[in-house]
Amino acid sequence: MRSPVVGARLLGSALVAALLAACTPIAADPAPATPGSAATGAPGSVAAGDAPPGAASTPTPAAPTPVALATDRGRQGPGVVASGGDSPYNYGPTVVLDGGRHRMWWCGQLQAAAPAGDDILYAEAASADGPFAAPGGGPPVPVLSGSVGGFDGMHTCDPSVIRVAGTYYLYYTGAAGDHAHGNAIGVATSTDGLTWTRAAGGAPILSPSYDRTRENTYGAGQPSALWLDGWFHLMFTDTTGAAAGWNGAGQFVLRSKDPLFASGVQALGEGGFAPVAGTRVPRTRSVVDAFSADLVYVDALRAFAIAHETEHGTTLTFWNREFTANPHPPVLVPGPWKEGPGLVRTAIGHAPLAAGDPCGRIPFDLVRATALDPRSAAPTDLAHFGLDVAGAPGCANEDAARVLEGFAVPSPENTVDLVSGGEVVRVERRSVADRLATRVLDRRPPVVDGMEVVARIPAGVRALRAPDGRIGLLLADARLWVISSAEVAALNSSPVADVSQTAWDAHAKANDPKR
Repeated sequence: MRSPVVGARLLGSALVAALLAACTPIAADPAPATPGSAATGAPGSVAAGDAPPGAASTPTPAAPTPVALATDRGRQGPGVVASGGDSPYNYGPTVVLDGGRHRMWWCGQLQAAAPAGDDILYAEAASADGPFAAPGGGPPVPVLSGSVGGFDGMHTCDPSVIRVAGTYYLYYTGAAGDHAHGNAIGVATSTDGLTWTRAAGGAPILSPSYDRTRENTYGAGQPSALWLDGWFHLMFTDTTGAAAGWNGAGQFVLRSKDPLFASGVQALGEGGFAPVAGTRVPRTRSVVDAFSADLVYVDALRAFAIAHETEHGTTLTFWNREFTANPHPPVLVPGPWKEGPGLVRTAIGHAPLAAGDPCGRIPFDLVRATALDPRSAAPTDLAHFGLDVAGAPGCANEDAARVLEGFAVPSPENTVDLVSGGEVVRVERRSVADRLATRVLDRRPPVVDGMEVVARIPAGVRALRAPDGRIGLLLADARLWVISSAEVAALNSSPVADVSQTAWDAHAKANDPKR
């Protein structure tokens, strides 16, 4: 469904051609991009100061000049990182950093999985370099296939997975067979990312808008989802959208606080996000001229990045938080490709942090298909590529400095400051801060100077232990800083006193007890 390849896909016969014709959009014309730290002109992106397509010609304030981003540490994996056994194609991956693992779902077709259409496969690895295997080893496993009689009766493909409040959401393209505009987007939920239950009663949550009729009859699909400040954002292809290109290329964005997009939907238009009646509304604005794109939110830049394929590799096109300007010129992740990228993202669809420099360095890693299978002429050979944005203008304000949550930095009092909820907890002993923090940074970002010191953890402060074994360090204001083990209390030379559940509950908790 994500593949831009046009033509027959043979599985020893004409079978695959029939199976995939309904779920294969025509390729977007790749725009040229120069390899290096920055690409030129992302297709369909609005240049700073230009009016969006279709906007009135009245004068508008000039947009800020985009700030160029330097890149380094370009990388490429050792080869194919995942393959779906006897599947003649492997493409459309979504990659989630989850519990120390790289978890990947993608589109393939296993002969043993019924019905005979696209399946969503799963495997995991310690790094993006793979090799990806099923839990416990072995070949990747199918986790979602067609549901006979449903809108996705034959094909399930193009997965995008996020996890919010303990629930995994799988947004995917579904199709019942080979017919015009047959693709639509569905959602499934899971508690482990392996066993999925179709949501919304098995019905699609988003279908083609039918704003325009074009030669490309793909329909709606290729979702990319993320969660930001209570909103589920969904970017997708709709070849019938009014603002799609001549060949149906284009990416549209909706958001809702409902993961099923059944209520409170807002659509991104020329004036920003605005409430709409539902998901089947005119598609009046495309954010990039592409198929098979992936969306990520970069907290350090306070910006979205869209990964999409161009002539020399994957281009990252940046939009500010409001989708009103491009704050940075595009960046290119060079290398071979045959089908769109899946970015390595956190569980909520954000860019991972660079542990040693969360404000100034941003790792962008992705997996994409790099070859055509000789049997089916469909995209396969998933491989890893990446680079870092270096010297990023991150943590310039308190909002962007949210990336520092859980990090500790040197303090002006020869102690260590732990950032929590945009405030500072001053910890006397470095050994204790090492255990409380995600990581202790060597340098103090200037933005921390503006954060209020709301608590102190001096050496020797009393600790309380609840009947269930939880331990908290008793702060001066009688709140408890919950810690992971008695070992942390020992590092702080804190005597531990056992208390009743009532006494434990009487103390407010100063941090997330799960830390």
